[in-house]
Order: sequence, then C-alpha cells, then structure tokens
Amino acid sequence: MWRANQSGYHGEMFMAMLEDRSVKGKRSSRGVKFFVIGVLLVFVAAYFLYPPYAEVVRSVFTAFASGDFVVMRDFVAGYGGMAAAASFFLMIFQSVAAPLPAFLITFANANLFGWWRGALLSWSSAMAGAAVCFYIARVLGRDVVEGLTSRRGLRSVDDFFARHGNQSILIARLLPFISFDFVSYAAGLTPMGFWGFFAATGIGQLPATIVYSYVGGMLTGGARLFVTGLLILFALSVLVVLMRQVYAERFAHKKADDAAAD
Repeated sequence: MWRANQSGYHGEMFMAMLEDRSVKGKRSSRGVKFFVIGVLLVFVAAYFLYPPYAEVVRSVFTAFASGDFVVMRDFVAGYGGMAAAASFFLMIFQSVAAPLPAFLITFANANLFGWWRGALLSWSSAMAGAAVCFYIARVLGRDVVEGLTSRRGLRSVDDFFARHGNQSILIARLLPFISFDFVSYAAGLTPMGFWGFFAATGIGQLPATIVYSYVGGMLTGGARLFVTGLLILFALSVLVVLMRQVYAERFAHKKADDAAAD
C-alpha cells in the first residue's frame, strides 16, 4: 500500500514537473517573441526618428536598386576599416528584407577583399542571415513572414518542401533560381530542427558562393558588362519559367473545376 501511494506520489510529481516545464516553455517563447518584435520596432522607429539612420537605409536600397556591384562595392568600401563588418550586416539586412539581390554583395566582397576572403565573408554572413530569417519565422509566425516576403512565394516553397521532403533545404540551396531568403523563412515555419537546416544551408550554398566570388574577383570592364548581361538573361529566364508555372497551375485548377462541375 505504501509503495502504491509512493508510486502515485512520484507520478503526480512527474506530471507537475512536466506542466511546470510547459508553462516555463510558453513563457520563454512569449518572451522571445516580444523581444524580436521589440527589436524590429526599434529599427522601424529609428528610421523615422533618427535621420542619419534613415539616410543609411535609403542609401542601402539605392545601392541594391542600381543592380551594379561597383556601386555596392563603393558603398561598402566607404566604411573604411569597418568595411567587412558593414558587408556582414548588409548581407543580413538583405536576407530579412527579401528578395534583395545577394549576389551584388558577393561580387563586391570579392572585388574588395580578394576572391577567397570575399567568399568566406559572403558565406558566413549569408549563414547568419539565414539563421535570422529562420528564427523570425519560427518566433513570429506565418502572417509576419508573408508581410516580409509574399504569400505566393512562400506557397511555392511550401510545395517544393512537400515534393522533396528531408532533402529540400540542400536541394534548394543548390538551385540558384529558388530564393535563398524565402527558403530560410519557409523552413522556420516547419517543424524541422535548426541545426539540420543550418548544416544543409552551409553545404548547399558553398559551391555557388565560391563560383560567384571567383567570377566577381575578375569583373572589370567588358567582363563586367558580359556578366551583367548574363545575369539579366538569367533573371528573364526565371521569370518566364515562373509565368509558365503559374499558367500551368491555373489551367490545371480550371480543368479540375470543370471536371467537378460535370
């Protein structure tokens, strides 16, 4: 009898511990959520209340909008001895503010620091950006992520994850026409673990980073114009593929609706 009572007591203690951990976990999650929201609000408020910060943000968007890595290189170089740190945070910024073109920073890093140092800087800062996007999605949820990206873009990545399962992150990182930042956000909305995501991201993005950095280190004069032309052609090709995919999906839905109506 005593043993039965003791067993029941321990069982109650165990359940109480589980409940206590659950409550603490919810409090911790809520605290992290409020912290992330607070940080984002600080950055937004600083834009409207602190003119020098607002000017920097506008100049960043101007550099990205130029589509010219030389403009980006000069912008980063303007920070002198802090140029590497500026580039690092610039890569994180473009990750959060998807889909700004990361290759401009990669080319700029290669031109400023040499191809292998530039590759290391671009790779590590892109990894940091991916981690930030993952945790923004994990903490703040889908509605906030859709506001930062787009609902249609996230759905396309969701479909990609559904098709490729556990290998989705690695495959997506190896395919240049899939948005790096959308994948990071979408991954944070799934139950996948962070370290598996982080490792697949690091392995998958390394080949492209090395190639872009090697090419970026040699871009001058005619070569610069040639590569810029190739990138524009590539972007147009991706746009055509996406338009065809959207048309095919709409046609399939219409055909399914017509069949259901019959």
